[in-house]
Order: sequence, then C-alpha cells, then structure tokens
Amino acid sequence: MRHGIIILPEQRWHQARDRWVTAERLGFDHAWTYDHLMWRWFREKPWFATMPTLTAAATATSRIGIGTMVASPGIRHPVAFAKEIMTLDDISGGRAICGVGAGAGGFDDEALGLRRLNPRERADRFAEFVDLTDQLLREPETTYRGDWFTTTGARLHPGCVQRPRAPLAVAATGPRGIRLAACHADIWVTIAWPGHGEPVRYDEALPVLREQSALLDKECEAIGRDPASVRRLVVTGAMIDGVMESVETYRDACGLLGGIGITDLVVHWPRPDFPYQGDFSVLEDVANEVLLPGRAA
Repeated sequence: MRHGIIILPEQRWHQARDRWVTAERLGFDHAWTYDHLMWRWFREKPWFATMPTLTAAATATSRIGIGTMVASPGIRHPVAFAKEIMTLDDISGGRAICGVGAGAGGFDDEALGLRRLNPRERADRFAEFVDLTDQLLREPETTYRGDWFTTTGARLHPGCVQRPRAPLAVAATGPRGIRLAACHADIWVTIAWPGHGEPVRYDEALPVLREQSALLDKECEAIGRDPASVRRLVVTGAMIDGVMESVETYRDACGLLGGIGITDLVVHWPRPDFPYQGDFSVLEDVANEVLLPGRAA
C-alpha cells in the first residue's frame, strides 16, 4: 500500500512549507493539493494558487511525489497545464503526478464567467481534456482538434523527466469516467461517491469501491490492457470517513482496502475545525507505526 496526504493551500508559504516537509519526513509516498480558484467552504478564507504551491513544495522536499488533486478543464487549458506539469516534473526531479478530474463547477465557473454545463457536456469536455493532456505530455509536438479544445503545433520540449510522461491520475466514480481511466490513467482515483454529502465509514464503502474496481478491470480487458497496470487510489475524508480515528482504524482500512485491490490510500492533513478536522498526534502515530516501518522494510 502506498500512502498519500492532501494539504489544503490555505496558509502563507512560510507556514505551509513545514507541512510539506513534515509529510515527507513522516514517510508519505505522495502529497497533493486541491486545484481550485476558490473552494466550497473557503470562499471567504485564505486560499492560494495550486501550481506555485506545488512548485514551492517540490523545492522544499526531495523524495515525496507532488500532485494536483485534481486539475479540471474548468480552469485549465490542456496546453498551458501540460507545460506546467512538465516544468513541475523538472523542478521536482521527476516527482510530479498529474491528477485530473471533470470538475464540479461552482465558484470557479462563476469567477471565470463560464456557463454551467450539463453532465453530458461536462463528461465530453473532460474526455477531450484527458486525451489531449495525455498526448501533450507524451509528444514533443501536438496538433489536436476537438469540440472543446484545439491546438496547432503545441510544443513541449524537453518533455517530462519521467518517461513517457509524468503519471496521469484520473479521478472517476461513474462508468464513463472509469472507461476513460482505463484508456489513459496510470492511477485511477476515487472517493466512492461524487460530491460532499454525508460520509460513510470506510468499511461500509467497500461494496461500492469493489464494484468500481471491477468495472475498471472490465474496461481494461476490453481494450487489451492489463488491469494490474493501473494503480487504484482512494481519497478519504470527504465521502469516506473513520480512517484517521486511530492507528488501529488506519491499519484496518489499509487491510480492507488492500484486500479489494486498492494500491494507494490518501488522507487529509488534520485541521482544527471543519472540514477534515482531526488530531495531528494520530497522524504522527500512523507515521511511526505504519508508514515509517513500511519504508524501512
């Protein structure tokens, strides 16, 4: 099992830096931040930009993977985004992870003056976003013409440090998105259910996660891809709860999720209040009893 953590971009860097450095010291394999202009309950609170934050995190660390959780076509054009990922991969020495999702609209769309898309439009736009981003990161020059995105002779030199490109992590909970992940993703990302409704305990989420993972297997097999070539990453703290109550619950969650083929477990940096309220001492205990011994082994 690989272990990851999401750090919200809510602090000035002289404070935030310590969290990224500590995440690496605690033994996490990868660390992420949200990619929004404004986010849900933080619209009136401090909120910093994603790519400068990840770039700073890359220079403050030396081992841990650095990723977007997740970039969406609502605020990103694939050409500019791919160039930023290529640059982040270079600055980090080959540690960038390109996390992408369809996006849910909301405050970001309003801030940019975008019209609200229906579910089919949003899925169509995301399919092109993933397809084009994948091509851009793989090829030195790309020409593409779609309904949502078009580019002529876009050049990405010298390309990513990681080959053939930085890993692509595709967030998907429904059939069409999971099919897209089967075609393009190195890592499939799920929160079990879309949105931010009432969370359920991790053991109660197992049937949904198992069903989604089985669908990913089926879609991979349909295109002749080995299902084992796609990592399976579960993000907890939003729709899946209870993991960070104690070392025991974390270890139990790892066992149960690993038993259905999940390869990566991601939690949130504990905050003093909603959302993702938690106790930092539990995070330290998890590191000392689960993460660091695992790295030593």
